[in-house]
Formats: sequence, structure tokens, C-alpha cells
Amino acid sequence: MPLKRFLDLCRGVFFEVAIIMKEKYLSIAETLKPELLKEKISPQSRVTVSADEKSLQGWRVDTESSELFGSILETGKPVIYDFGDHYAGKLTLDLMSHGKPVDAPVKVKVTLGEMPCEVGGNLDGYQGWISATWFQEEIFHIDVIPGVFELPRRYAFRYVKFEVLCQSSNTTISLKHMICTAETSADSTQVEPLTADVPEILKQIDAVSINTLKNCMHDVFEDGPKRDRRLWLGDLRLQAIANYETFNNCDLVKRCLYLFGGLTNEEGWVSPCIFTEPVLRADDLVLYDYSLLFVSTLMDYYKASGDRETLEDLWPVAIKQLELGVARLDENNVVKDDPGLWCFIDWAMELNKQTPAHAVLIYALKSGLEMAETLDKADSARWISEWTEKTREAALTHLWDSGKKLFISGEGKNVSWHSQVWMVLAGVLPQEEAAALIQRILTTEGAVGPGTPYTFHHLIDALVTAGLKDMAKEQMIGYWGEMVNDGADCFWEVFNPFDKAFSPYGSNLLNSYCHAWSCTPSYFIRKNLI
Repeated sequence: MPLKRFLDLCRGVFFEVAIIMKEKYLSIAETLKPELLKEKISPQSRVTVSADEKSLQGWRVDTESSELFGSILETGKPVIYDFGDHYAGKLTLDLMSHGKPVDAPVKVKVTLGEMPCEVGGNLDGYQGWISATWFQEEIFHIDVIPGVFELPRRYAFRYVKFEVLCQSSNTTISLKHMICTAETSADSTQVEPLTADVPEILKQIDAVSINTLKNCMHDVFEDGPKRDRRLWLGDLRLQAIANYETFNNCDLVKRCLYLFGGLTNEEGWVSPCIFTEPVLRADDLVLYDYSLLFVSTLMDYYKASGDRETLEDLWPVAIKQLELGVARLDENNVVKDDPGLWCFIDWAMELNKQTPAHAVLIYALKSGLEMAETLDKADSARWISEWTEKTREAALTHLWDSGKKLFISGEGKNVSWHSQVWMVLAGVLPQEEAAALIQRILTTEGAVGPGTPYTFHHLIDALVTAGLKDMAKEQMIGYWGEMVNDGADCFWEVFNPFDKAFSPYGSNLLNSYCHAWSCTPSYFIRKNLI
């Protein structure tokens, strides 16, 4: 048989096997789809939201009336309800008519917000680059009153603004009731309470963390229930470790891992995110760091669950990420500083991502080595061990600035918290030196700092890894505790303590104020810091 024909046959068999494996992964994921738990919630108060430059993000909330329902709703005069906490779910309106029959449809506007800024002002002036269709703002014509009207979408909110835009001059209506049917796959009865001796601020941070995670747990672990409502791998990794310490829903993590395994691209890369509706589909984007972190997420799952079968099933996907990751090294065994190499790391425009990406590769290789040894994959373990040492040596040779005693990144020798944090997590330095490094970067003037709780998580993790638990606790309380002091009921996607209206999207109106990657204080509190 000619060699070309033989190779073509081998490729055909390989792709056929790959398709069969993907179908198996997706089939397993489907069997793990959870039943959603539902709870009916009523508003706690009627409030006013008014502009006030001294209040958080420029909006003040005041209780307006203890009387929630029953008053006549006048055209053009909105009423705002506060549910007292953040929920993800469906909203139902129970409308009453008074006097004469309703002789024409009533046009109403319903605006739902996670934060006061979303219901306080006018959303029409939005200038950001994310689609304005993410605003939770609906206009309806309601034909039959009295009656019950259910809004069609699932929303994420604490505040609801209801306004009559137009109605017949013969019509008077009121709200009899408003109900949120909250939905989650998180079972709160599984969460162990903290002991009485835990400091109050840690209890408050833990409670908000748990609420954040709960509202992001649905058919999959979502990144945010308001926006984007998708399964993102970077978020999943952090949600999963917080989940193991709280709800302990290992099946939902397992479902998500199989979804990622079943939807890899033609090269074999794990996608950074998955759309679950109307059909399962992977994003066509590749994020180098997220794909590599599939390996660590899978190994974390095995340690939490003891599920060796899943580890064996998804091993081919994990080792493929490492092979693809190593293939992006240059002649010095350093991750290429290539604009075509997409990598997340953090929302930070000034950040060069070469060095943190290189550290993520080392971090993933170490997880892969642990996995190979667990599964008795001797050849793979040898290969991974060799590349772990090569990439570690490359980091110390080419990315370490001995004068600054810091890791630098890219041609511009960018200095960032991110590079140091990820090198500590990757174990490139002995613990004593890692501790000195992480303390040094915290006081380095001009260094690029964290843009999100995602990176702040890794900072806390690096401090714990370096043996600096007291400093980790202090930093965690200083960051997440500040959000608690600001009245957060869930933790935010973006938080800059010095600019609390900051947004990477051009407007804080579309920031996610219940976001998956912000839920990890519960992990640290329950596993490391008490």
C-alpha cells in the first residue's frame, strides 16, 4: 500500500475515533443535566433611587413606602421595588383593574437591575461596546387586566422598576403582587455553616460569595446570570473549587468538563466558552491560558470527587492541551510574545501577557504531571516532567530581571502583578523566594495591578502558596470586604476600590454585578484561612 494512502487511512480512523469520543462526552454531559430548584420570592420594600454623587456609583436608595401594592399606577410615574437580595429567575406580575373595564391594552415598561444605577437613570445614553440588548429593559402591551402576566426571559436582579407608559383614559390599574421565581441548581442545604468563632467580616464575605456562586449555577456554571450567561472555562475553574467547599455539586462540574471535552476545535483546543442554547456550540475563539487551565480544572475535580473514570475519559483532552501549549514555545522554550496568541489573564490594557502565559503553561504542566502519575502514564509523565523543567529554566533564564528581582514580560519588559503571581503559583521559585517576590511586587511603583477579582483571586492564592496566610487574609478582607461594606449582595465582575464605577466595557451599566470568578473567598475562608 502506498505510504500516502496508508497515512490517509490512519487520519480517517483517527478522526472517526475522535468523533465517537466527542459524542460519548456530550452524551455523558446530557445525563448530568440538573433539575433546577425553584423558590418564590416577594419584594421587601418600595424604594426611590435618586442621583447622589456621595453614594455608591452616584445613586442613593431610600425606602419610599411600607405599602407595597394596591395603589393606582399613574402614567409616567414609575414605582421601584427592592427584593432585598440578588436573584436569578422569572418575574410574574399580578395586575388589577379598578372601576370601568380596561377597554384598551396597557403599555408598560419593566426595568430590572442588579444595582441602583440600572434602574435610577436613563439607559438610552449608553455608549459602551457590548450590545445594549443586555439591558434588562422590557416594554409590553398587556391586553387582559385583571390577570397574571409572566415576563418571558430569565433575569438577574435585585431591583424592579415598573412604569405605565400609556393607557386608556378610562383605565385605572394597580399591582396586586409581584413574584420572582428564583432558579438555581445549587442546594443550599448542603452548605455547612461556619463556626461561631469565625470573625464577622469573614462570615459576611463568605455569605456573599455563596450567594454569588448560587446565582451562577444553572444547567451549567454560568459566568454571570445577567451577562454573558455562558459556560466560561476560566470561571468554571474558580467556581468549581468554591463549590467543593460549599454546595459540593460534583456532577455539575463533571457535566461542564465533558461539555468542554466534547466541543474541542479541529486542532484539539478546548474552547474558552460554550453556548448552551439553542444548541450546544463552542466559541470559535481560543484563549491560550483558559485552554491550559482545563488540565488543572480536571485534576482539581478528581481530587475533590475521587472519580477516576472521568479522569481517564478526559485524559486525552488534557494531554492535548499540553501538547498544543508546548507547541507555542519559541527557540528559547518561552511562550511566544505573539499578537496572534490570544490569552486572557486579566482585563488590563497595559498588561503584556507573555510571562503570565508562560507561567500558566508551567502550572498546567504540573497538574498534567500529577494526572499522568495518577493514571500510570509513564511515558507521558516523563515527557511532561521534561517540559516542566525546560519551561521553568527558560523562565529563570529569559524572563527574570536580576536587577529588579522581578519577572518581566515582552519586549517592553512589562512589570506586572500578574507575572509575579502566576510564577509563584507555578512554583518557579522556592517558597521563601516566592514570598519575597510577592511582597516586593505589592510595593513596586508603576507595576500593572489587578483589573478584576479574577486576578485578585490568584493574588490571594499566591500569598497562601508562599506561606503568607495572614497577608492573604488581610488582602482578601481589604478587597472583597470593601464590596461588602458597599452593600454588595453578590460580588462583582469588576471592582476597582479607587473607581467604583470603572468598566472595561465603556459603561458600568453593563458590568456584571453577580459574577462567577468573584465567588472564591468561600474557598479560601473554608479551606485555607480559618
